[in-house]
Amino acid sequence: MACHEYVHQLDLSEAFETDSAIYSDSADSDELDCPDPQSMSCQCDMHDIKLELSSHPHSMRQVVNIIIAVERLKHIKNMSSGKFCDEELLGFILENVIEERLVKPLNETPIYNKTSLTLQCTICDKYKKTMVQSNKLSDEPLHLKAVTLSAGAMQYKVQFSMSTFVSSATQKEAQPVCLGISNSNLYLACTQLDGSSPVLILKEASGSVNTIKAGDPNDSLLFFRKETGTRYNTFESVKYPGWFISTAFDDWEKVEMNQMPTTRTTNFTLEDQKRI
Repeated sequence: MACHEYVHQLDLSEAFETDSAIYSDSADSDELDCPDPQSMSCQCDMHDIKLELSSHPHSMRQVVNIIIAVERLKHIKNMSSGKFCDEELLGFILENVIEERLVKPLNETPIYNKTSLTLQCTICDKYKKTMVQSNKLSDEPLHLKAVTLSAGAMQYKVQFSMSTFVSSATQKEAQPVCLGISNSNLYLACTQLDGSSPVLILKEASGSVNTIKAGDPNDSLLFFRKETGTRYNTFESVKYPGWFISTAFDDWEKVEMNQMPTTRTTNFTLEDQKRI
């Protein structure tokens, strides 16, 4: 590649970002010709290096950065006959690049801390079916069903105590929650049984749920509650991302976990809300 005189126009907004202090050399220094300091329109000719600064209002920090850049250019070595090649200029620039790195801990275990906000409510799907508890006298494991209740059967609604949590791992526009059955130690939990697909069960909490870490016995109790539209909510498992609490169209079907897309509904409303 041929060597040639290098002329470059630089806007001050392209100045190098650096925290270095300004330095100056008494020898071999070229003065900036700045007829109007307020306009910041300057030129300097440093032995075949011509730097032009466009006139825009800029901060003092940017002015400092451009002066540092000029000082560095004056110290380019290995120049032959006052000229230098593109490769030499590129090498100089790369050697003086100042990188800013944001270091984040890897494999950080998410921690969920309970807040003071707990909401008592009932939960209905978008077809107005209400969650009720299965018959405790039956032989099948305790679970929830979705049923359309008549006006005289509202006492069968399951009352939930929805506790809220905060965490740095929280998804955007999602609220970590635990859905507990009021006046009991039972919670909705998304878990795997014998290596099968995740299922929804009613589970007793193991100890305190004030702080839950990933991998704890209680991590299956956490769901990301996300509001969709103006009134609907979805509940996605924190432990098994992509799995949502869902109900079937027909009455008396179990409340289950499903992936999207699904023919089941994952949209719910919170009814009879009361802060406790």
